[in-house]
Amino acid sequence: MHAKDILIDGYGRVREEVHAAIEGLGPDELHFRPAPGANSAAWLVWHLARVQDDHVADAFGLDQVWLSQGWEKRFGLGLPRHDTGYGHGPEEVAKVRVESAERLTGYYDAVHERTLGALRGLAAKDLERIVDERWDPPVTLGARLVSVLSDDLQHVGQAAYLRGLAQSAAA
Repeated sequence: MHAKDILIDGYGRVREEVHAAIEGLGPDELHFRPAPGANSAAWLVWHLARVQDDHVADAFGLDQVWLSQGWEKRFGLGLPRHDTGYGHGPEEVAKVRVESAERLTGYYDAVHERTLGALRGLAAKDLERIVDERWDPPVTLGARLVSVLSDDLQHVGQAAYLRGLAQSAAA
């Protein structure tokens, strides 16, 4: 198995888990926050999609799906155009509100398709390309893709946990 196939499989698992974590949830469950400063499942899925969109677009020289496919306007969150959720406090988290899980999965699926397109064209040597020199050591494409994958899996796990909390709180 080639490294790109492992990455494709990993990002495919993220997609499956995103759908499992939020499909069928209504607005109250999507925006449920177990404490005032906590994140919601809606914010977590939006954030993981935004980070993946931002980082993959940057690493491959692509436009962000958020901007190029009009998702920013469809969401209408009142946040800066390039905001990914990094560093958000409770007030910003509260701004990430959607009317349905389908809006979130639609955006994530568009990001996922863009990611798969980029990954399918990879050669093993491409993973060694430096994509960010602000770090010591500089970040390679391979390290960036694994970092995003790890971040995505952590956040989707948190969203799945919140699903359970929200559903038990409503029962």
